[in-house]
Formats: sequence, C-alpha cells, structure tokens
Amino acid sequence: MNSGYTCLRCLKGSVPGSLNKGGRPRTATVKRWITTSYKSSAAPIHSTRLSTTPLKGRAASSLEYQGQYAKNEPVEIPTPGGLASTPIPDLEGRPLLQPNNLFHSFSNSPSPEIRRRAAFMKQHAYCPHPSHHQTRLPTAPDDPEARKVSGSASLPPAHVKFECPDCGIPVSCSEEHWADDYESHLEICDTLREINEDDHDLRSGRFFPEFEYPGPQIEEALVNMTNWDTYLYSREFRAINEARSMRQATRLLTYPITIGSVLHELSPYNIRRGGRLTTEGLKSLSALRYTLHPPRSGAGLDIKGLRPNPPPVRIFILGARAESSLPREVWVQLSHIFPRATFHLIFIGPESMANRDSEFPLPERTPSNPFGAIVEDRISHQIKISTFVEYYHTLHSAGLFYPYDPYFDCFMLYHPGLGHPASSHEWEETLPQLLETKVPIICTGYTEWDMQRDRKWVEEKVGGEYDLLMEPGENRFRSLRWDLNDLDPSDISCGNWGVWAFRGKRYETTRKDVD
Repeated sequence: MNSGYTCLRCLKGSVPGSLNKGGRPRTATVKRWITTSYKSSAAPIHSTRLSTTPLKGRAASSLEYQGQYAKNEPVEIPTPGGLASTPIPDLEGRPLLQPNNLFHSFSNSPSPEIRRRAAFMKQHAYCPHPSHHQTRLPTAPDDPEARKVSGSASLPPAHVKFECPDCGIPVSCSEEHWADDYESHLEICDTLREINEDDHDLRSGRFFPEFEYPGPQIEEALVNMTNWDTYLYSREFRAINEARSMRQATRLLTYPITIGSVLHELSPYNIRRGGRLTTEGLKSLSALRYTLHPPRSGAGLDIKGLRPNPPPVRIFILGARAESSLPREVWVQLSHIFPRATFHLIFIGPESMANRDSEFPLPERTPSNPFGAIVEDRISHQIKISTFVEYYHTLHSAGLFYPYDPYFDCFMLYHPGLGHPASSHEWEETLPQLLETKVPIICTGYTEWDMQRDRKWVEEKVGGEYDLLMEPGENRFRSLRWDLNDLDPSDISCGNWGVWAFRGKRYETTRKDVD
C-alpha cells in the first residue's frame, strides 16, 4: 500500500518500525540526514561529503507516462512513500551515549563513522604549524596557510596525526608542534570541542524531540521573525531548553527560514537605519510579498466559493547540494509561514542529487523530459519540489523557465562561492543570465569574508549593472551549530552565517517633451 495515501494509524500497523515508541513519527530520517556532513564549499580543498546509509522505500519510477504535458514543464509524478514508510534503523547493540559522556577523541570514538572520519582527516589534512611549507594558496586573511612564510618555513608538509586532548580532533602532526602552536589553536579549541560533542550527540541513540515540527496554525497567530527564539515560540515548536538541542534544530531549519525571513512581510530586515534593506530592495520584495500575502478572496468549498488561484511562487535554488536532500518536513515549514501562498522549489546544479542517488535514481533524458527532471508533487498541497541535475545557464539558454516574473520568481544561492578561485569560473556564464531576469537574487555565505568576497567578485564582473537589495551582514537565522572542514581542521564555519541580496539593474524610461 502506498504510504502517500495511507493514514498514520494504518502505517503503524503495516510498516514495522515506522513509528517509534509513544507514537512520535518519522524522526529517525531527519536524524539520519543531519549525521551526514553537508558543508561543501566550492573549492575542492573545502569539499567533504561523508557517506550515509541510503534511504529506503522512496524509489521513484520513470517520469514517462501517457498524457498531455504543458510546454516546457517537467513531467509530474506522485511522490513515493514519504518518511512515514521509512523504517527506523535497528539500534540494538548500539552504545547509548549519555549527555555527560559525549566527549571522545575522534580516533577512539564509539561511533565507527567518526572513526572513519578521523582516518580520513589524518590522510588528507595538513599540519597548520608555520614551520611547514604551504600546501595551497591562502583563501582568507585568517587562513593558517597564510602564516607559512616561504622564508621561515623549512619543513615539508605533514599530515595531522596528533589529537588535541582538549577537543579530541587531529590538529597537528606531532605533540611538539601542537604545544608550540597552542596559543593559535586555543582560539578555536572550545569550538572544536563543541563540534565534537555535537557529532557524538547525533549518534548517541537518544530521541530528538527538536526534530518534531509543528503543522499549520491559524492565520491570526502571527509569526515573530525577530530571531530564533521568537520564531520557535510563535510557531509553537516544542520548547528547546538546551543549547545543544538548539544547535541541532537550527542546522536544518536555517535553510527554509532564511528565505522566509527575507520574503516575509514581518521580516526583521527593513529600510530603517541599520535595517540593511535598500530602497530598491523594498521595491523588489514588495512585489513578492504582494503574492505571498494575498488578501482574502472569499473562497469556499462549494461551487459559489470557487476562485481562480494564482500560480505558485518559484524559488530557484542554484548550485544546490545538501539542501536538496533535506527531509521534506523541513521545507514544508516554509509553506506554514505563508499559509495563503503556494511554492515550487526548483533545485538546480550538478550536485543536486548528492546523497539521493538511491532515493531517486536519475531518469533517462527523453523528448518529453529532456533534462531528466524529478518532480515531487505530493509533499503538501502548498509545495512542490523539482530537481534538475544540470547547470542553470544550460536551462536558461533553452528557455525552460521563461518568462520570469518579479511577482512570482526568486533566486536563492546557498554558499555559492561566487568569488572562490576554484568555482568562480562556473558562475561567469550564469551571472549575466541571472541579472537579465531582473528578479531578486539572495545569497548566503559561510563567513563574513566569504560573503564579502562574493560581493566583490560580482562588483568586478558586472560593475554598475546590478542593484543591491540588501546589504551584506549576519543572518539572524543562521545555523547556531559550527561545522568542521575535514580537509582542514582549523577551518570552521556555520551554515548561512551571512545573507545579502541583489538583482539586475533596472532602467526607467523617461519622456522628454520636444518643443
């Protein structure tokens, strides 16, 4: 029986282990996603993807079937069995870590996955001590590689082998170099220990109440978008009383809520002093807010209540990586912020199916589905998700999404690495096409330096051909959990730390009276 058409009570009886004890649904799959490493910057030196247990029971069939299709629209298929049909993994024989027993060195971790991660770091990460030669060009002023001056560096590069006793993560090639460079390591040691304990917490085997998400609420109950605390309270999330649980919850929610915080009519970003929103930004966002917050139309369930519905708001998520594999319950939270609007999320990028190959095998490219689109249209009556494993400039040149409407379209770029030396060439063809659409382009960055580098690259490439909609700054709904780059243990960052927005410059035509 297809779980998409089965009630929760039936699922409990038909799918063994689909619900855990106490009737709490579908938390295991959320936990399974978050245990994977999703930090993937544009450069190869900052890209780390850990293997994860493949999801089961969510295979999609081919997109070909008989029927009529709209022009330039991918074929839609019912989404297969959702998270309710995914059995919770067997935890028997798995050690249960208590809250006071979460700190373990990576090499001696009770989790085999973390032990494999430690072995990976010892094989690929290099010691940051300034006496070693550089292994790559520095990418930021505070990059440890910038301290390795060619005149003073006398030792060849060496892989990390020694684990700091305070944070438990391999950070130096030897104890002598760790002790000699301890003052520099002390700046991030506490954060590394926090990352260590958070990773072990995800594999502790405990139940995660912070991954239970509320459903829709009455429209009269307004959502407070001031910060994480006010949002979770006004959305009636279960109370989160521990900082660690808060970090785990925000690591997933930062993706949909970052978009919602910018587009919402109660957004914390405004045109007042310090509000970061520009006059051009207010113009663009006002058009989208007109669609996202429509007036009541008097629609009802009977014949007299029939009303025409506007098309969904299309959010193009370019360069999609781990955000495309988020549990769909996380993305549904975006629709709960806008109860009267519908969304079509479009993930585009060569890595948009990462960690999803066993979940949705890529369909063949046929005349009816030329770009191998995968469409999930049974997630919610308010949201539909499409995935294209292709570069955006290819789809744009084919006119697949034309025309673009500033009232219904928006681009979202999560950590795009526009100015990163290893990935900037991939955006050179895409950037002019994005500006051509004249719709808002929202970007996030891992750090302030990463975000400012992206803006500087855009300024160099297009000059005065773009309008700044929102000034770069810290994202109020950034992930509160820090992430570790396995290829460089001294490189730490958090998801969506900063956010800014721009769009193609608009030119208004003025009439000149000729005597």
